[in-house]
Amino acid sequence: MKNITYNNCNLCPRNCNKNRKAGNIGICGVDSEIRIARAALHMWEEPCISGTRGSGAIFFVGCPLHCVYCQNREISKGILDKDANVKVGIRMDTHELADTFLRLADEGAANINLVTADQYIPSVCEAIDYARANGFRLPFIYNTSSFVSLEALRMLDGRIDVYLPDLKYLDSEVASRY
Repeated sequence: MKNITYNNCNLCPRNCNKNRKAGNIGICGVDSEIRIARAALHMWEEPCISGTRGSGAIFFVGCPLHCVYCQNREISKGILDKDANVKVGIRMDTHELADTFLRLADEGAANINLVTADQYIPSVCEAIDYARANGFRLPFIYNTSSFVSLEALRMLDGRIDVYLPDLKYLDSEVASRY
């Protein structure tokens, strides 16, 4: 099994090997610093998950897929203006992310919905462990593009309660085109 780190990034199948820990930007459009675009109660997208109280959705910045039709394109690119080096999202460390879980729970969230967090898996695992060690009990939903290495995905084992994978690229011809 590969050692999954930000130092020589291999979280996704693109294996860009960027030293994201040193501030280099990976194919996903971000370095190792957690950035979220939004953390709030989210209704109506997946009714069986959001229920009547809402899912505590945390939308992470960046994504290695770069889908031409992405509904979250502005946040999935990571950096909006490469010339100006303008970064999107709120920076936070793992304890602040865990505090975000707690805030959403206090607001009545039925669960914590981690939306496109693949580029931050090591930090997400640390935040989940920290929250659980401090009594956090809501289920975690992993809402993923599914473009993640098997080794990185294994890091989530035992931490995630429900996986919500996208399966939009089962056809390799379509995947190449989009």
